[in-house]
Amino acid sequence: MSQAASTKAFDPLDISNYSLEKLPELKGGVWMDRIKFAGIPLGIISFLYFYLQWCGPIGVFEEQTKVPPEHCYAALGIFVSSLVLWLSEAIPNYLTSFLIIVATILTGVMKMRPAFAMLGEPVMILNIASFIMASALVVTGLAKRICLYVVLSMGNNVTLILACFIALNLLLGAFISATSAKTALLLPLFMVISAMYGSTGGESRNNVGRNMVLQNLLANNVSASAFITGSAANLLAAQLLENAGYKVYYSDWLMALLPLSIIQCAFAWYTGTRWIFPIRKEDSKPKLSGGHQRLQQELGKLGPVSSAEIRAGIVFLTVLLLWGTDRYHGIRAEVTALMGAIAVLMPAVCKLPRIGVIKWNDADIPWHMLMFSWGAYVLGGLMDKTDIVGLWMHYSLDTWNAASLPKVAVFALLASLFALTTLVSESKTARTIVLFPIIISVAKKFGWDVIGFCLPMAFLINQVYVLYFNSKPANISYLTNQYTSWESFKFGMFQLVACVLMLILWTQYVMPLMGFDSRLW
Repeated sequence: MSQAASTKAFDPLDISNYSLEKLPELKGGVWMDRIKFAGIPLGIISFLYFYLQWCGPIGVFEEQTKVPPEHCYAALGIFVSSLVLWLSEAIPNYLTSFLIIVATILTGVMKMRPAFAMLGEPVMILNIASFIMASALVVTGLAKRICLYVVLSMGNNVTLILACFIALNLLLGAFISATSAKTALLLPLFMVISAMYGSTGGESRNNVGRNMVLQNLLANNVSASAFITGSAANLLAAQLLENAGYKVYYSDWLMALLPLSIIQCAFAWYTGTRWIFPIRKEDSKPKLSGGHQRLQQELGKLGPVSSAEIRAGIVFLTVLLLWGTDRYHGIRAEVTALMGAIAVLMPAVCKLPRIGVIKWNDADIPWHMLMFSWGAYVLGGLMDKTDIVGLWMHYSLDTWNAASLPKVAVFALLASLFALTTLVSESKTARTIVLFPIIISVAKKFGWDVIGFCLPMAFLINQVYVLYFNSKPANISYLTNQYTSWESFKFGMFQLVACVLMLILWTQYVMPLMGFDSRLW
């Protein structure tokens, strides 16, 4: 095939060319293959090292009287080996979770019934119900209609279009808890916009395309921090706090972190388009004609607003209203989500008009991710039962004489550690299950308000946009070929450092105005 025919075959303004299944598969490098190869033997050895007590006696385990010491060694072996398998990705993460569940039961750390009951934990129900409701948005076409309408309303002003995509990410973050799903929904739109402004990837990159993809990647993840239902890791953090005796309401999370999410996205938009990747005047003019017409055609294909879209919108607005006021009416977020799922699935009964908008088979529930979450919650349960993190944390703080450090220094240290771990781990859930119990233990150790200290830390769970392997949306975004790894690192590290600084100031000066006991000095 000639080069002219090949070029003609690819239409950069065809929105279907940017669906996820058409993006190239990103192969792991030599070192990633080696890490995966070593993952299973390292996981087995790390489990046996603690379970068979090859490590020798551990003082904090032998001295405590809460549980039999052998349970502590087994729990530590399961914990370390699971991290090795999760971080090396030697096997799929949900299979690692299955191994956690089996090992926890066989070693006697937890009995079968409470371990299996974790799948029926309220947070799991909230996960499932949220995915059902998100499916209603996608299946009815309401989510796509909103996105197309908002983008088209911005005309040819590229900076406003960028701001519009940030707003869309924040809006969709309230409904769609899977960041990969938001990427799949928005990626075709911002790739068409990038192509309109002459950025088709590779040799044809420009700062419009760089900003378009990187700003969307950041807003996608940051918007997940604004809502307790924004990601499974957020729900896990809330569950860990509740297990420790501190209930975080949906409205508390929303009030504390949504405004900060908006501020961070606005800061990234300004610094990205003005300083890091400034958009030149010549780049801000469309290079390909017909882009808006194509998007208009996509909107036209949806036809007039359907009754199903209207019903889906009513259900979502009602659920959001109930979620945002849960502290006042007392209906838990899990129950509200289940009510919303029932509404969108409800068939026509007694010859009355149908309330629901989808059938069960239309619901896109990522069961592999839920199985992964199940294992993560069991791991959190055994850590709570054996208190292995708390034992070590108290010992370490006493050894380091951390009491002499000011509260702001401890907060900054833990926040920086939490933020930097995003560079080495793709799993937000794994990072949360490792570090959040430590953060909770530190707050309890020094008698600080646990919610005031830990809730702002939850803002760092979803800051996963620096390198292409830091999250699935980052991986997908990198495949667009609109930027290099160095450009992603430069943009991401600047925003990550700024995020930690903003978080310290937010915790000290703003959250107390909302009623939180969070002052750091």
